[in-house]
Amino acid sequence: MQVVICGRNSPRIWQLPKGTPEAGESIEETALREAEEETGLRLEVHESIDSIDYWFVSSIDGVRCHKTVHFYLMSATGGDINMHDHEFDTVRWVPVEDALKTLSYDNEVRIVQKGAALVSRQARAAE
Repeated sequence: MQVVICGRNSPRIWQLPKGTPEAGESIEETALREAEEETGLRLEVHESIDSIDYWFVSSIDGVRCHKTVHFYLMSATGGDINMHDHEFDTVRWVPVEDALKTLSYDNEVRIVQKGAALVSRQARAAE
């Protein structure tokens, strides 16, 4: 099983695709749109994995912000990772084990672990 991770060169960060809702979007629509924009892939949503909460300081106005990000199990139906948007320098498909070692944030590592467990349970149930 493989995972798409997105990287920036400065500062050096590897993370999962995510973003901010636009007016009128559902959480699932936001996740799909942002993942497609940031990876260059066309994707299909299967099910929710989990959500994470964190705080950050806005680089625009220095205000401390709280964010909740919802992650979904998705599969690629087309597209090209070389067509990702400007937010990242690099987008890669990597084995789950590599993603777990490469991702910069522990909360995203836990999301990948939960997603991999979901896929494993689904595969066992299909046998």
